Amino acid sequence: MQGLGWIAAIIVGALAGWIAEKIMKADHGLLTNIVLGIVGALVLNFILVAVLGVGTLGGWIGQLIIGVIGACLLIWGYRAIRRT
Repeated sequence: MQGLGWIAAIIVGALAGWIAEKIMKADHGLLTNIVLGIVGALVLNFILVAVLGVGTLGGWIGQLIIGVIGACLLIWGYRAIRRT
């Protein structure tokens, strides 16, 4: 996560994963929420910068938004793969 330290990344990742869990009506544990939030933020930051050429949102709030959207995409992708 750009601009955040390790502790902040874990906190923001956990919060982003928890919010995504509620939005997607999933049932995960705390560790899964942290991983989904952090990996979701990394994936969406990569997509925004490398593929679309858009700058990332900075700070806690921006990374939280990116983490939530990225985690929702990961949950959606997992569900799509699991169905087949």
